[in-house]
Amino acid sequence: MKILVITPSLYKSSPSLLTPNHIPPHFSIHKNFPSLSRSFSLFKQTKLYNPMAACIDTSRTGTAQTNPLPRNPNRSQTDDNHYKFVNLCRPTYSDQVSCLPICQSPNQFTQTRTVVDYIEKKEYEVDLWLEMQEEARLDVDQEPILSNYYFTSILSHNSLESALANHLSVKLSHSSLPSGTLVDIFKGVLAEDQEIIRAVEDDLRAVQERDPACISYVHCFLHFKGFLACQAHRVAHRLWSQGRKVLALLIQNRVSEVFAVDIHPGAKIGRGLLLDHATGVVVGETAVIGNNVSILHNVTLGGTGKASGDRHPKIGDGVLIGAGTCILGNIRVGDGAKIGAGSVVLKDVPPRTTAVGNPARLIGGKENPTKLDKIPSLTMDHTSHITEWSDYVI
Repeated sequence: MKILVITPSLYKSSPSLLTPNHIPPHFSIHKNFPSLSRSFSLFKQTKLYNPMAACIDTSRTGTAQTNPLPRNPNRSQTDDNHYKFVNLCRPTYSDQVSCLPICQSPNQFTQTRTVVDYIEKKEYEVDLWLEMQEEARLDVDQEPILSNYYFTSILSHNSLESALANHLSVKLSHSSLPSGTLVDIFKGVLAEDQEIIRAVEDDLRAVQERDPACISYVHCFLHFKGFLACQAHRVAHRLWSQGRKVLALLIQNRVSEVFAVDIHPGAKIGRGLLLDHATGVVVGETAVIGNNVSILHNVTLGGTGKASGDRHPKIGDGVLIGAGTCILGNIRVGDGAKIGAGSVVLKDVPPRTTAVGNPARLIGGKENPTKLDKIPSLTMDHTSHITEWSDYVI
């Protein structure tokens, strides 16, 4: 989704644009999505709404209407600004959020359109850390008995990296490995590599968007062991890359014991990764996992047992791997492919195809496999096309 950005200097020449003095008094949010209301309040706090507008209502002559009539003659001009507010809806919920036009004729624009820039929505998303703090406060309001836990884990920290370092150190510590030692390690790595924090944010969004069991970002951050195991691995991989292999292997071992997720610190993983349930996930040393991949529990990305060197699978972007799957050897699963649950994959899987079975076979056949038209890791659709593979019906 792209938005139109208009420079602040255009506010004076375009009175119909929203300004800080014309903040709408209302914002209609569907009752099933109260979190959007919280996101909007945070969005206003960041003051990012000032430079945004969808379009400028103009007359047929191309001049802006300085005094457009309200929809209801008895209503004040301030109330009428409610109908001019820019559409801030999430694309996925566009049919469930009240979205009112900013102008009466969306096809009319002033000449100022030639000086606007298009910017990806992602650059203007609400600060994730602010959203998590707001969610934590709401949770404390509902369950005051957890106030100390939320304060220690979220509310007492001034940044996502500080809270993550603290939370991981508490989870992975034991009597001979105090949390104080681990928190210094985690903070040091996170401070020197901001790419890890950006990957952490992408992972949080991935879980929230793809897992219907995730009720909030803070819920994922505190309680989803797949997410926590993934972030601990990012730190361990950084240490491994720096040659601090003993420390990296120590973190791997603790993650395996605490979260039941065994990812070798040498493995490379992308951003936007979802480890759903995560129990029993095993990833070998030379494995590579791309961006926006979804992996369910009891998945093994392993070697064949007889090869050395580069011996583990390479998983492309947007891949969905079902529960209980084994992918063995230095093979490649192409971008946008789907692996059915319980499959054993021993050969390359072409992009945008579905492989299922033991040994795995391509849906539609090897010569002309059925192509997927959507990214499976984002849709989380485990059954489409697979039902065509067998006529067995319960």
